[in-house]
Amino acid sequence: MPSALVIDGHPDAESLTSSLAQRYATGYGDARLLALRDLEFDPHMRFGYRQRMPLEPDLADAKRAMQEAKTIIIMTPLWWGSVPALLKGFFDRALLPQQEYRYNARGLPEGLLKGRRGRMLLLADTPWYAAPVLGLPAVTHVAKSTMKLCGVRPFTVQRLLGVQGADDAKIARWLDGAERTGASDARRDADRPMPQAIAAEAASSSVVATS
Repeated sequence: MPSALVIDGHPDAESLTSSLAQRYATGYGDARLLALRDLEFDPHMRFGYRQRMPLEPDLADAKRAMQEAKTIIIMTPLWWGSVPALLKGFFDRALLPQQEYRYNARGLPEGLLKGRRGRMLLLADTPWYAAPVLGLPAVTHVAKSTMKLCGVRPFTVQRLLGVQGADDAKIARWLDGAERTGASDARRDADRPMPQAIAAEAASSSVVATS
């Protein structure tokens, strides 16, 4: 089974994000590239956490891929301070209480994807000099909230800023860099044991409402 799962969160297959995802996967070698735009699933949580929706086959397969991976890589653009609705909907539907995370007896979150490393490549038109002022909320959303809650750590974030004004030479460097990073991660993961499988509850039709 592939040792890395590369999640392409861009709706457009012709995007730079998608090209970077492909180059990373090429560099890693033993990686599965999961383009969310190709999956058939409802990205809307129709009942919130009050009632659990049945998992579509593509979503169930994606969850298994996350469980089986040593490293989870998320490729995404920065849109309106966050990530595309497609990626956010994937997180909402795929990362479930008692399956990817749970709360212990003291009410503290416990990640059930422990033992997996993570990486995010975040693309933004925001120039580097404006990032400290404007901030990059997607980093907080994905790295410091979603992935941390699920136990994926360490989780490294690489920011590619000023995409709109990037020339061909810079884009080529970014693409080559993604492939080198994939190869480096593969060497790092080569001697790491596969993480333990998640002891998740069986799917149920309802969950306790929390909000």
